[in-house]
Amino acid sequence: MLRAGRNRVDDRSRLGALRATLLERPDEVMLELGAGGELLVARLRAALSVLVLAMPLLGAVSGAEVGETVIGLGAAVFVNVMAQVWLALARSRRHAWLPYATCSYDVTMTTGVLVMLAMGDRAAAVNSMVVWAFYLVAIAMTALRNDGRLTLYAGLLAMAQYAALAAAVFASASSPEQLLSPDYGTATVATQVERLLLLLIMTLLALCIVYRMQRLVEMSGRDGLTGLPNRMWLHQQMPHMLEDLRHGGSLTLALLDLDRFRRVNDEVGRPGGDRALRHAVAVISAGLHERERLVRLGGEEFAALLLCPLGTAWERVEQIRRALWEQPFQAGHGTDPQRITFSAGLAAWPRDGQDLSSLLAAADRRQQACKRLGGNRVMARDP
Repeated sequence: MLRAGRNRVDDRSRLGALRATLLERPDEVMLELGAGGELLVARLRAALSVLVLAMPLLGAVSGAEVGETVIGLGAAVFVNVMAQVWLALARSRRHAWLPYATCSYDVTMTTGVLVMLAMGDRAAAVNSMVVWAFYLVAIAMTALRNDGRLTLYAGLLAMAQYAALAAAVFASASSPEQLLSPDYGTATVATQVERLLLLLIMTLLALCIVYRMQRLVEMSGRDGLTGLPNRMWLHQQMPHMLEDLRHGGSLTLALLDLDRFRRVNDEVGRPGGDRALRHAVAVISAGLHERERLVRLGGEEFAALLLCPLGTAWERVEQIRRALWEQPFQAGHGTDPQRITFSAGLAAWPRDGQDLSSLLAAADRRQQACKRLGGNRVMARDP
């Protein structure tokens, strides 16, 4: 019974973590990947829109009425113009609202085509497989944006619009004969329920793909022991952070290295050393502000990205150094507390460097100077 209870608690916690991962705002890496996915979708949309131009022309060749051909060409031109607009916006990569706008456009355009079909043949609107399948395409494409919120939005929007359309079609039919079509068969309520279920299944499948991608990216860009972003994350994100700072803002990179940490490992063992490292990370992280990051570069070396000028950063890192000294690590009962210290070198953008490599070099020089002076200090300028 106790084991079953623990399993239920574990399942609930896993489901809670799943919901949190899918519905929270993606981090910088996922947003960058999502922007690339949005651009890919925009290019695909533009390519497919060119093919749409051929449809009314083929209809005209096969004997379609002039009025239908003109309407078809007008719709095709509109689709191509909008595809170019979305492509231009996607290339800028600076519009957080764009994925929701393009997703709404894709779903609503599908509904619009089905509405036009309903004007000529009610059964065509709710029994057309080719047009309806574009709902599935719109939902599937959200997986390229790596945002679970967008996938859920697309699925719910598609189900809501199609349910409203189907309800309107059945409500407007004054007799069963109006739901019959020689080309599309008989429209039934059961078929519409099945289609809504298929939309739900596609939404859940796309959510699973997004979650899997988020986990893979998280594992590749995070340190397994501390959960911090790793060196790869820093090299991926620093250029974008510096580009954003050109519009205004301050950045100081603090390179921190724990002093003589091997001694802690020797005294408390490897598992205790791992806990001591996580203890130091917790104390250091507590001194950072909301949008600032602590990155584990490897071993006992970390980089803190502080969004403030050099002087302010020195005061804050000095406060963190004192806080870490005043909160020793307690390995267990009966063991002596382990005081952990660090040496930190600071470098400010753009004064000490215009890119990550030059900032790290400047901060490393100052950190090494701290080490030569015995450690447990913070240095913001070359000695």
